[in-house]
Amino acid sequence: MPFVKERRGAPDGFFEAEAAGLAWLRDANGGPRVVGVHDVAPDRISLERVTETRPDAAAASAFGRALAVMHDAGAAAFGAPPDGWGGPVFIGSRRQPCDPAAAWGAFYAEQRVRPFLGPAVEAGNLSTADVEVVHHACDLIAAGAFDDDDRPARLHGDLWSGNVLWAQGAVVLIDPAAHGGHRETDLAMLALFGCPFLDRVLAAYDVEHALRPGWEDRVPLHQLNPLAVHAAGHGSAYGAALADAARRTLALV
Repeated sequence: MPFVKERRGAPDGFFEAEAAGLAWLRDANGGPRVVGVHDVAPDRISLERVTETRPDAAAASAFGRALAVMHDAGAAAFGAPPDGWGGPVFIGSRRQPCDPAAAWGAFYAEQRVRPFLGPAVEAGNLSTADVEVVHHACDLIAAGAFDDDDRPARLHGDLWSGNVLWAQGAVVLIDPAAHGGHRETDLAMLALFGCPFLDRVLAAYDVEHALRPGWEDRVPLHQLNPLAVHAAGHGSAYGAALADAARRTLALV
């Protein structure tokens, strides 16, 4: 039996964007296993049903290697949506920009952090003082302080542990917010919400594609995106964590 998700009155393109993201990730030859799509309609998506098992070290290492391969499959630009998809892009239930950009920092600050700050303030989850700190960090990021010569990676974009299913002998990815970005952002999201055998995942990833020196120090920078999304709708604790990550980002320079 397939697994069916339904949402009456879903925004235009909501489930179609999910299907496009899954297909794009699946097209990365040698990448992680990606849940199959049986059917998609404006108010529903029918997916392969995944039988979950307990996480294990061997599957974690295989996932780390495959994740690096998926990232290396690349994207047309930072901020690019999945190939062939011209509709909206979502993270969870929230729409987010996906406009191709030449530089990672400008894309990340303006499309993955700032759009969620207004809603976070309106929800009472981010104070006036803290939002100023986050904007200060965004100014630094947008100016290119953390840009490097790594080309756009093919990101899952919402790679928290709930979207990483452990099946027999392999990890299966679900629910992407797929786009072109920096590989360290996916890894930082895995670390933020916890991933079984994360040390094995990262070690295998580093063997397949060596991570740049100092990547551990940049984890708070790459966690600004998921923390901003959660501050917009999931409580003040995320607003406090977002401000702390912004301060730690500022301390990197």
